Amino acid sequence: MTIRVVLVDDQELIRMGFRMVLDARSDIDVVGEAADGETALALLETVEADVVLMDVRMPRLNGVEATRRIRAGGDVPRVLILTTFDLDEYAYDALRAGASGFLLKDTPLDDLVSAIRHVHSGDAVVAPSTTRRLLTHFVDGRPAGEGTRPAPAGLDRLTAREREVLVLVAQGLSNAEIAGHLVLSEGTVKTHVGRILTKLGLRDRVQAVVLAYESGVVTAGEQ
Repeated sequence: MTIRVVLVDDQELIRMGFRMVLDARSDIDVVGEAADGETALALLETVEADVVLMDVRMPRLNGVEATRRIRAGGDVPRVLILTTFDLDEYAYDALRAGASGFLLKDTPLDDLVSAIRHVHSGDAVVAPSTTRRLLTHFVDGRPAGEGTRPAPAGLDRLTAREREVLVLVAQGLSNAEIAGHLVLSEGTVKTHVGRILTKLGLRDRVQAVVLAYESGVVTAGEQ
């Protein structure tokens, strides 16, 4: 199965570099490019894409709002955020808007390709330490008056095991790592994660991570 990718970045050289790398992979096809969010939205009306590589800092329409509008339309395409800075408030806002993860622009190329494949398969890129630092920095670093966000009603519907799995997901563990930690099969963990997302009304693991931090289920000290 070919993964159809759209590149969105206001720097043409970056788009060119990514295209060269991705077009060399037999299972990835770059179907379009855009230099800003508005152009990207227009492009996605004319081409079918599975994954959008989205810069966050662009003219006209930034990657956060573009991500929000794309994800409001349904499950496809998924958005993978690209940023120059690992502590980038725009990247954090994009995760809240529905992005499936974020990568630094200097991420090793094999990791970029792997991330695209993970996102396409329905997973989310949450394990890198930069993602956890980003969440910790912007959630725990809010003004004191903001406190934590009210816990969603669905949290009290989680079983003790599901809540335990949510904490481990929020700490950046993969299903395999959670299975080893809890001495469960990977299939059982996947089932628990699916139930957590359903009960909390979330799209994917990234939104579960954001919710866990914002509601106080996980704090920086639990990293």
